[in-house]
Amino acid sequence: MSELLDIKGRTAFVTGAGQGVGRQVALYLAQHGAGAVVVNDFHAERAESVAAEVEAAGVKALPLAFDVSDFEAVGAAFAEAQGTFGGVDILVNNAGNAGPTSRLDDLVPFWESDPTEWRRWMATNYDGVLNCTRHAMPLMVKGGYGRIVTVISDAGRVGEPHLAVYSGAKAGAAGFMRAIAKAGGRFGITANCVALGGTRTPAVADLIPDAETEKRALSQYVIRRLGEPEDPAGMILFLCSDAASWITGQTYPVNGGYSFAC
Repeated sequence: MSELLDIKGRTAFVTGAGQGVGRQVALYLAQHGAGAVVVNDFHAERAESVAAEVEAAGVKALPLAFDVSDFEAVGAAFAEAQGTFGGVDILVNNAGNAGPTSRLDDLVPFWESDPTEWRRWMATNYDGVLNCTRHAMPLMVKGGYGRIVTVISDAGRVGEPHLAVYSGAKAGAAGFMRAIAKAGGRFGITANCVALGGTRTPAVADLIPDAETEKRALSQYVIRRLGEPEDPAGMILFLCSDAASWITGQTYPVNGGYSFAC
């Protein structure tokens, strides 16, 4: 275990952790000294499976199945985490995409969409971040310590024409994190974002179903491969650690060179 990235027995709460990037974040935190990891997913069996992996690493785990867009359910989950582990020190807002029942095969131009369609993008990617942060921060303020990392997308930095509302939701989450960084700094809380490029997750598999589609997509990447969950999970681990204690209000692209930061 790297001492520099030691999580020092703290309690972490990872949303959307039943697969993909969230699962890898939960495992990295467990492998680097977390005292406990709350594993959220909309699907109970996925949360329980990852929680079992965390426990196999010798770390306490609490699987909780709920929808991050449900304010009351989020509040109940954080109350359970506090009752079980005494508080929450680290929040990773990873749940995203089109929510628990992602549908990426019916995308239409924004001007052909309607508000009902918009809600499935806003609910998880923006409202969910607000809900979880709202319930985590009182515990962090009380403890005088906190790390909040929100997973966004390069769509929120550069825009994607077929994902306009998603792009806006992710950009909004990044702006919200900057505000939280300013509000939380005096309480020992940092807040940052990690922006993903195309990463090999179930949602991306729906968009890139075959080798030819993948080849065309990778023509836009300087590093000619899709990201793996370990790629962003390493940056998230760093931002959750004390190695990043003087970093807040920032967005870090982990994107294989799809776009370059200013």
